[in-house]
Amino acid sequence: MIVCMCHHSMRWRLRPIWLVLLKCMTFCILRQEIASYLGVDLGKILIKRFADGEIYVQLQESVRGCDVFLVQPTCSPVNENLMELFIMIDACRRASARSITVVIPYFGYARADRKAQGREAITAKLAANLLTEAGSDRVIVCDMHSAQALGYFDIPVDHIYGQPVILDYLASKTISKDLVVVSPDVGGVVRARAFAKKLSDAPLAIVDKRRQGHNLSEVMHLIGDVKGKVAIMVDDMIDTAGTITSGAALLKQEGAEAVYACCTHAVLSPPAIERLSGGIFEEVIVTNSILLPEDKCFPQLTVLSMANLVAETIWHVHRDGSVSSIFQ
Repeated sequence: MIVCMCHHSMRWRLRPIWLVLLKCMTFCILRQEIASYLGVDLGKILIKRFADGEIYVQLQESVRGCDVFLVQPTCSPVNENLMELFIMIDACRRASARSITVVIPYFGYARADRKAQGREAITAKLAANLLTEAGSDRVIVCDMHSAQALGYFDIPVDHIYGQPVILDYLASKTISKDLVVVSPDVGGVVRARAFAKKLSDAPLAIVDKRRQGHNLSEVMHLIGDVKGKVAIMVDDMIDTAGTITSGAALLKQEGAEAVYACCTHAVLSPPAIERLSGGIFEEVIVTNSILLPEDKCFPQLTVLSMANLVAETIWHVHRDGSVSSIFQ
């Protein structure tokens, strides 16, 4: 999706991206909700594939002198979505857009943000460099895997959070007042602590685990008390769900009354669906930052919309307002 705003007229013009790969209903709903919240219409852009798979992009109307916002999650298929985004940025730059802001609800390759072993690539930095070199002037990302990855960008970055959306939903539910917020690993303690503080200053517990390899983890023990309480597990993403389901099993063993899983990005790679729908979770609460086809939906899954949050951020950036004020 392209949001295009002209400074000289202060009128909004929204141009849709007819993506061959982005056919999932979740993202269609997200972009329609963003447009509805901003009070704009979706416009026109042509994206197609050549016979050999190369991507072709052509803007169907002028963006000269406009603030352009490209909204594109870089979820699966990650490489194609990223390449599509780079070409869209280049097309807007060559069409004399006044500024190009890339809005990425889910930033692919963000997990490879450091060298854990020798001879590894830091693809989070590489992706940041490519976005800059393609011609983007600003990036809006949601819940990066680690905060230090924001420093990989040489252009302004606005980091927004899905927590307010999830917190509002939890506040609307009649959950027991005896809550405990649980971090599924030591690395997520800061995120879980911030969540607990906003959730009526709930107590905090930590699942200590030892990772055996990529997408594999082993739960060791629990730090904190969950006996007789409703546990709210908080993470930035759920991929294969090995970490969070192992942690939930430990919480049940330690006497937790019920376990809720909350995350912003539902990657849900196999066998995540089988693990999450196995009955250990009362509810799995995620946002629509990632496309979720019907075959990835299950009874315990609740998908919350980030449209209003993303739209507010776009509006504040366009008007040179404070993005942090949205979360205060």
